Amino acid sequence: MAASGTTTLRFSVCVSITLALVVRLVFGNSEGDALYTLRRSLLDPDNVLQSWDPTLVNPCTWFHITCNQDNRVTRVDLGNSNLSGHLVLEIGKLEHLQYLELYKNNIQGTIPSELGNLKSLISLDLYNNNISGIIPPSLGKLKSLVFLRLNDNRLTGPIPKELVGISSLKVVDVSNNNLCGTIPTSGPFEHIPLSNFENNPRLEGPELLGLASYDTNCS
Repeated sequence: MAASGTTTLRFSVCVSITLALVVRLVFGNSEGDALYTLRRSLLDPDNVLQSWDPTLVNPCTWFHITCNQDNRVTRVDLGNSNLSGHLVLEIGKLEHLQYLELYKNNIQGTIPSELGNLKSLISLDLYNNNISGIIPPSLGKLKSLVFLRLNDNRLTGPIPKELVGISSLKVVDVSNNNLCGTIPTSGPFEHIPLSNFENNPRLEGPELLGLASYDTNCS
């Protein structure tokens, strides 16, 4: 009976370890697939993404990628890397991502609304690129967000009302775009300096309830 019990215990331990490895492989591969999709959408003349090998178990050994102890991606650091191309919706699958740093490149296209799925995101830095389109209202779902820097792009449309509900937000910079409407004044926007909204020709001053509508100059 003792031998049988020992065998059963060993089998249970082996199954548990195997399941844990399978979970890590599945998550590692799905995150690696998402990042490799991003790599394929970017032009990389300086080969900063050369180590992004999709055949590896997970992307945690890739340069410019940081993972936590469970091998889940927490940082993508590709600022000032001479990249061009566009962002991909698959980035929204990196559910443990805390820092998305893609500033000072020449990235074009729009901001995928799927970035609103990055519930752990603390910093979204896309400034100094060539990004167009709107600021997705889905970013209002990023309840851990502290830094939102989208300045020096070609963004249009209003500043989403949904961002007012992010109590953790400390830094917002959308200067040097082509935004319209008014500047929010409630929630975290009470403490954001007006200089962080400047050089948007169609953006009015602070929202004046009953006097200036939210989407002023947006039509």
